[in-house]
Amino acid sequence: MRRFWATATAVALCAVGVAVTAAQAGPQGGGRKHGPAAIAWGPCTDATLKARSAECGFVSVPMDYRKPSGTKIQLAVSRIKHTVPAADYQGVILVNPGGPGGPGLSMATLGSHVPKDAGAAYDWIGFDPRGVGTSKPKLTCDSDYQGYNRPAYVPSSASIEKAWHARTRGYAAACARAGKDLLNHLRTEDSVRDVDSIRQALGVEKVSFYGFSYGTYLAQVFATRYPTRVHRMVLDGVVDPTRVWYRSNLDQDVAFDRSIKVYFAWLAKHDSVYHLGKTARAVEKLYYKQLDLLAAKPAGGLIGPAEWTDIFLQPGYYIFGWEATAQAFAAWVGKQDAQPLKKLYDEQHPQTAGSDNGYAIYLGVQCTDAPWPRSWGTWTRDNWRVHRKAPFETWGNAWYNAPCRHWAGRAGKPVVVSGAKVPPVLLISETLDAATPYSGSLEVRRRFPRSALIEGVGGTTHAGSLFGNTCVDDAIADYLGSGKLPKRVKANRSDKQCEPIAQPTPAATTVPAPAGKRAGTPNDRLRLQRLITGR
Repeated sequence: MRRFWATATAVALCAVGVAVTAAQAGPQGGGRKHGPAAIAWGPCTDATLKARSAECGFVSVPMDYRKPSGTKIQLAVSRIKHTVPAADYQGVILVNPGGPGGPGLSMATLGSHVPKDAGAAYDWIGFDPRGVGTSKPKLTCDSDYQGYNRPAYVPSSASIEKAWHARTRGYAAACARAGKDLLNHLRTEDSVRDVDSIRQALGVEKVSFYGFSYGTYLAQVFATRYPTRVHRMVLDGVVDPTRVWYRSNLDQDVAFDRSIKVYFAWLAKHDSVYHLGKTARAVEKLYYKQLDLLAAKPAGGLIGPAEWTDIFLQPGYYIFGWEATAQAFAAWVGKQDAQPLKKLYDEQHPQTAGSDNGYAIYLGVQCTDAPWPRSWGTWTRDNWRVHRKAPFETWGNAWYNAPCRHWAGRAGKPVVVSGAKVPPVLLISETLDAATPYSGSLEVRRRFPRSALIEGVGGTTHAGSLFGNTCVDDAIADYLGSGKLPKRVKANRSDKQCEPIAQPTPAATTVPAPAGKRAGTPNDRLRLQRLITGR
């Protein structure tokens, strides 16, 4: 499930990535026999968390739960406590932003976005999953891997294919050297055990969970394993648990091709501003023309066809950022100005020390949750088949996941998800979500018979709750406040329909607007959405 590289910089993190070794992972033994020690809460270093008077700490857990007295690793956790009277207290709610590989420490602030002050009844718990962010150790393999001047994604020649094989094999080898034993303990089931360890360290019998994108899958598996430990769950951008993970990426390819066409239609609608074509087809032709030209001469000597594709992946995920991408597209076509393109690429794909942490963990989870085809013939056949009808992202997604063919960690079998014994759950999806196609929401709705699904009809935004869509956000507040869900219908469809998050209306200028300063502005949403990929 393709996700943004910028995850590691979307929140302020003070740790610098280093290679993982057993010595760095923590001492042997220690800890309580029957569970983790209570969290020693202290001040947070993250500015956003400090401003909210949050508390931070660590939970010590086994690297390998089959060896509880063996090597320990540390999970970074944060807490913003409830502000309601004790009689109205709803318990703790954990938040996961997705990825997999997204740091979630700052997600403890999410409660302030819930309408009707419903979030005030919970202790909001953010956490960096194992190997991520400020958790210890932090896995990083090659921070320069997403640098400039990479080969084109579409393997139109033997030399391009050979170059990508070398790159993906090399990254997997770098992770094998850096990760060592950790690579065998990054499956979703390991993180599910971590969530339960956090629950124990908090001293509570049940937890609620707010999951975005991959976080919805983490929640599904947790609920399957521990149904009696679930209070409430909000799952936004719902992963199909039957498609983990090779097939889900092929599903994404088709969905992203559809969503980018919606974006091209929006550009055509606003041709008076951007001058990129009066029809969606005209804009699409211009996009692919530039893709071909950049193969011969990268924009600014840096932005080639791979970087070009990655820049446009953003509007395939979200309507947030549509204008910035349009402005960069227009600046390049109209003035051959590559700087706006470079700025977008740098924001989404930093190459600072440790910046590949999110990608490394993404692979660590997806490569081992379930087996991937080892035969390149299978990949070739499937991706060329999909590429012929959905060329926008197919080969970019394939190479993004190709290190799984060489991954050092052992792959297991995916969990059979069942919500038969799980309390009522709220599901959220927009109809044309590309990262987690809508069909996955319907599948999870079937598997969780007490759930209800809210649909943003016709929308393309991935995991966009709590940012101003009153129809969706008020329903979340009602559910978190009282457990009330939309009435479930008997048909195989959504239970409540809402308007999607509205597409932006650009001003008659191509000058970027100043960055917003309050939570909920498009700029803030972009920062949060880069945590959510599922990707």
